[in-house]
Amino acid sequence: MDFSALALSTGVVALAEMGDKTQLLSLMLAARYPKQALAIIAGIFIATIANHACAALLGHWLTTLVSPDVMRWILGLSFLGIGLWLLVPDHIDDAARSKVADRAWQVFLLTVGLFFLAEMGDKTQIATIALGARYEDVFSVTIGTTLGMMLANAPAVWVGQKFTKRMPIKWVHAVAAVTFIAIGIATLIWG
Repeated sequence: MDFSALALSTGVVALAEMGDKTQLLSLMLAARYPKQALAIIAGIFIATIANHACAALLGHWLTTLVSPDVMRWILGLSFLGIGLWLLVPDHIDDAARSKVADRAWQVFLLTVGLFFLAEMGDKTQIATIALGARYEDVFSVTIGTTLGMMLANAPAVWVGQKFTKRMPIKWVHAVAAVTFIAIGIATLIWG
């Protein structure tokens, strides 16, 4: 194992992730599903491992097929879609009427899907591609970038979970929706 690749990958991604859209996604998921912090964290972990393990190969391959302008439109419209989705009121059964295990599994799968997609074309995915090109030990780079993501996003889940106890969920969704819509518009306008 290349410990310099591991340490550099961890540090670069943890710093790059601060204030990133996936950190906002962590807060949003924790606010929406406050009793499912472990399912959310597990989902973040699995999505990050899958995404970052494939980043060097998949990222390079996609850039040969899709122009940066097309990728910008795909990402911008995706952010707008997430923002608009957040404006739709929840009609989820309360915990007393649903099975906790089923809910945890559903939240886990939702988190995996959302995080995997949110990381596509993200600065941390690009950093992972660059680190994979710089160091021959793809395993160390993947573990390091995943650790960096977890260092930035796991605390965001716990903060989001505590935050919703003090603020109405409707407000949390509104702030998250406006933020995602703003990111979507900024992506479409400035790339």
